[in-house]
Amino acid sequence: MHTLETPVSDIHIAAPELHRFVRKLWQQAGSSETEAALVADHLVMSNLTGHDSHGVGMIPRYVRALNEGLLKLNRHAEIARDAGAVLTVEGGLGFGQVIAHEAMELGIARAKKIGICAVGLRNAHHIGRIGHWAEQCAAAGLVSFHFVNVAGFAQVAPFGGFGGRFGTNPFCAAFPRSGRPPLVLDFATSSIAVNKTRVAYNKGVPVPQDCLMDHEGRPTTDPKVMHEAPFGSLRTFGGHKGYGMAAMCEIFAGALTGGYTTHEETKVKGSAIVNCMLSVILDPQAFDAADAEVEADAFVEWVKASPRLAGHGEIYVPGEPERLRKAERSESGIPIDSTSWRQITEAALAVGMRPGEIESVVR
Repeated sequence: MHTLETPVSDIHIAAPELHRFVRKLWQQAGSSETEAALVADHLVMSNLTGHDSHGVGMIPRYVRALNEGLLKLNRHAEIARDAGAVLTVEGGLGFGQVIAHEAMELGIARAKKIGICAVGLRNAHHIGRIGHWAEQCAAAGLVSFHFVNVAGFAQVAPFGGFGGRFGTNPFCAAFPRSGRPPLVLDFATSSIAVNKTRVAYNKGVPVPQDCLMDHEGRPTTDPKVMHEAPFGSLRTFGGHKGYGMAAMCEIFAGALTGGYTTHEETKVKGSAIVNCMLSVILDPQAFDAADAEVEADAFVEWVKASPRLAGHGEIYVPGEPERLRKAERSESGIPIDSTSWRQITEAALAVGMRPGEIESVVR
């Protein structure tokens, strides 16, 4: 652990090298070649797009969950109920990077057939960056929006209270555009994602103001309150608005899918991260809106032409900052702080990788 007075430095790893490393790690742990590749795709893309909180830094926790018997390798999405336009999919604690991919494939196929599909995914191990699944739908030419809960995680305080009562409960939506990148909105309903506090904690740097409270409800910027007892809590974004959205994500994802919500009886006791997700996938061709993309483009052009406030440059549309980070990191390599890399290498050794396989990854 590093204090706020002793920040640590980063190493940089080329994305292809990091992808090969992650693939080898999970194959060594027992994943099939396909599963290992899907996990590597997701984790490395999270880092490339600047979401280090959902990238390779998750590996140590995944390995702990595997060792505790709470992450199940080589499982697949199972349809628990098929009601035509509504599919209920059971995850069985399988790798979320596989289960969510397969669940979206099922939903995409059904939406292309009948115009719409609501997919209730339950009991998947951590499904990671939700934008990844919206982008999967957008790549198929489909609109989607997603409500997610982090079942059993009590880390975010309700508006007006302190102490964790629910998880970071993300929301995501995407709109495809022909021949161009989609518009993708993806955010946690907490002020920051909880794993961003892990990154800050490992780096020995503070988090922004108004994101955290300590165990007595006092504001703090020290990420240790989320990683050392006595534990504090995250705030929701936007006060009562973020809290209300987090609550609906909890109900839509955790209750409506047949999964579970967060309360005293379901609070997490091990290293597993369990997600439930309600996804609504739509074929834009099913609407009477021949000019939908034209109208969307007109809005984007109008917004980006807005006068700038002092100190502000480009006005970005949803998904644009991630694309810029991806281009930059594809060129310069993915930064990983030395504390996180040490934790990752320890996890790799624990599943049987050889030291030479690890050392060859770092530039």
